[in-house]
Parts: sequence; structure tokens; C-alpha cells
Amino acid sequence: MIWKTKLRTFDLSRRGLIMGVVNVTTDSFSDGGRFIDVDAAVTHARTLVADGAEIIDVGGESTRPGAEPVSEEEELRRVLPVIEALAGDPNFVVSIDTMKADVARAAVEAGAAIVNDVTGLRDPAMREVVRRSGAGAIAMHMQGEPRTMQRAPQYEDVCREIREFFRQVLDACLRCAIDPMCLAFDPGIGFGKTVAHNLALIRNLDSMRVADRPLMLGVSRKSFLGKVIGEDSMEAREWPTTALTSYGRAHGAQIFRVHAARPNAQALRMTEAFLQAEAG
Repeated sequence: MIWKTKLRTFDLSRRGLIMGVVNVTTDSFSDGGRFIDVDAAVTHARTLVADGAEIIDVGGESTRPGAEPVSEEEELRRVLPVIEALAGDPNFVVSIDTMKADVARAAVEAGAAIVNDVTGLRDPAMREVVRRSGAGAIAMHMQGEPRTMQRAPQYEDVCREIREFFRQVLDACLRCAIDPMCLAFDPGIGFGKTVAHNLALIRNLDSMRVADRPLMLGVSRKSFLGKVIGEDSMEAREWPTTALTSYGRAHGAQIFRVHAARPNAQALRMTEAFLQAEAG
């Protein structure tokens, strides 16, 4: 399984990837405000890499439930200095987490290799950025928008509907001549889903794949974990996150978007050791 990005091609057939989160925001649910300073964000990114991340996902607009949008100008002001400071390091690639095509374009020009779009590449302008730049792209499913997505989300069959969404996105990308090897997909755990929807998607990860493209799993510190274990602190959500990295790798995911790289990288490598021993 090959995944092409603008600067590096990953072979994910035997080895998955940790994507470390760097929120250059004031209101992200987990660490809003901690890394709004450029130096703090860059230092945190390099710590994540030292702990095992091979992708750094830089975002300047929170997508937590209820989040208010920020202007394009403000988002660019937040993310571009961080991307420019990180770009060019051979030990990792930078991803831009944005819903805005112009932000994605500027980020790729500044050195980002991947566009991580929570709106699923539905905007033709975003698809054009991916096509013209040759960036890797992650298309995530979200029902609604961040401000409203958790207001009674409903599906007839959540797995079937998201799989069909992925097929539609893939078809749209192929029609505009995006290289399919640049694409990855994310079921969007917690983005317009109930706890039951989230659990159903995780249980059926293998069935989510389209055209042998990689799957990303982003469960890190999300509120449904606290609801499942009955303890809602951020600290309490760390171990369930790590457990789901191991489970996800064994059940069809290749990319794991997390806040704490070291425990998840260790869980990933340990799980892969078992998978390869079994295959051998």
C-alpha cells in the first residue's frame, strides 16, 4: 500500500504512521492556547517527532464540536510561520489541517506535503489544490459542520453511508485527475457521530476501505472515550487512545492522528511485530 505526498512516498503495507497534532489555536478541545506561540508550536512538533511521529499536522482553526470559524487571514497568520520553520526536515513531513482551499495552497507553497481536510475534499477548489500541487490528501467524513455536527447526528447505516461517501470522493478526485495514490481516507470519529456510531465505525474499519487506499484513525483524547470508560479527564483518555491505535492497526488503519506520540508509536510498532510474526 503506497501513499504519495508532495515530498515523500510512504509504503504502508507493513508499517503504519503516527501523525502528531500541533494545534496553533486558542480553543482546541485538548490543548487550545498551549501552542499559539510559534516557538512553542515548533518545539512541540520536534518533541512529537523525537517521540515517533513521522507527520506533523498543523492546524490553525479548531474543529471541536461547537467551534466558531476563524478568518482565512487569521488562520494563515497562525500556521504559516510554523510550517515554514518545520519545512525541509528529512525526518518528517508537514500536513496542513484546514477546510479552506486558499490556506491549503499557501501551506503547501510554504512546505506542507499533505492536505488534511475535515470536509472531505468536497470543495472543487480544494481538489484543485491537491491536483496541481501533488500533495498527499486525507479526506475525512463529517456530518454537518463543527458548530452543529453533534446536534443529534443520525444515519440509517453509518458504515455503509460513510463508505459510499468515500467512493463518491474518490470518483470526484479521479474525474479531476488527482493521482489516487495521493489519497487517504478518515471516517471522522466524533465528527457528527454518537458514541454508538463511533464504536460501529471502529469495529468495522476493514470495511471502510476504498480502492486499497490508506485509512486514518483519529480518536485521540476524544470525548466518546471518556463516556465509554466513565471517566472524562484528558489524562484518562490517553490509555484508551493508545489501545485503539493498536486495535486500529490490527483492523485496517495505517495512519494514527494523536496528541501524544510516544505511547502510540510504541503500541503501533508492537502490534506490527505481532502482525508480521503471524504473517511469517
